[in-house]
Amino acid sequence: MIAGKPWLVAGGVLSLAGALLHLVIILGGPSWYRFFGAGERVARMAEQGRSTPAAMAVGIAAMLAIAAAYAFSGAGLIKRLPLLRTALVAITAVYVARGLVLLWPSALARPDLTASFLFWSSLIVLIFGLVHLVGTWQAWPALSQGASN
Repeated sequence: MIAGKPWLVAGGVLSLAGALLHLVIILGGPSWYRFFGAGERVARMAEQGRSTPAAMAVGIAAMLAIAAAYAFSGAGLIKRLPLLRTALVAITAVYVARGLVLLWPSALARPDLTASFLFWSSLIVLIFGLVHLVGTWQAWPALSQGASN
C-alpha cells in the first residue's frame, strides 16, 4: 500500500468536490455566484448573460479536476501521470499559498470580495493544501521509485 494514500485520496476528493461545485454554481446562476462570493461584478455579468463568469468557473473547475487527477494518481488509483511529483508539489504550493491569504487578507483585497469570503475560502483552500502536503510527503518515497521527475 502506498504511504500517504488516504491523504492523497482525500485531497483528490476535496479537489473534485471543488470542481463540481464550480460547475453547479454556473447552473445556479447569479444568486449562486453572489452566495459563493464571486463578487457583485461577476454576478451582474451572469445576469446580463455574459459568458465570462461561466468561463472563469469552468477554468477553475478544470484546474481543480486536474489537481484531483494528480492526487488520485499519486495514491495509485489511476495510472501514473506525467511529472507526478512535480505536479503534486506545485498543486500543494498553490493551495497553501492561496490559503495563507487567511493571514494577509489584503493580498486579495478587492472591493467586491467580502472579508467573510476571504476568510472562509482561504481556510478551505488551506485545508486542501495541508491534506495534499501530508499525502505527498508520506507518499514521496513511493512516488520517487522509478520516476524520472
